[in-house]
Amino acid sequence: MDNAIEVLKEIAPKIKEAESGCMEYLPHTVKGLNNTIIFYEKYKDSEALKQHSANIPKSLAKLIPLLEPGMDVKTCFEIL
Repeated sequence: MDNAIEVLKEIAPKIKEAESGCMEYLPHTVKGLNNTIIFYEKYKDSEALKQHSANIPKSLAKLIPLLEPGMDVKTCFEIL
C-alpha cells in the first residue's frame, strides 16, 4: 500500500493536468479498510471520461502491478 500511495502521489496530478476534461482526480484510502483505494473522479462530459478510460493502461502503468486483481468500478451521478 505504501508503494501504491507513493505512485499515486506522482501520477494523480499528471493525469489531471494531461486531461483537459478531468475536473477532479483524487485517490483516497479508507480508514479501517486495509488495502482499499477509492478514486473520486469528475469529468466535464462523457467524451472526457472516454478519453480518460482510453488513457488508463498508459497513465496507471506504474500502479497496476501494485494492485490486487479485480476492481469494483461504480459510476456515480451528482444529485445537485
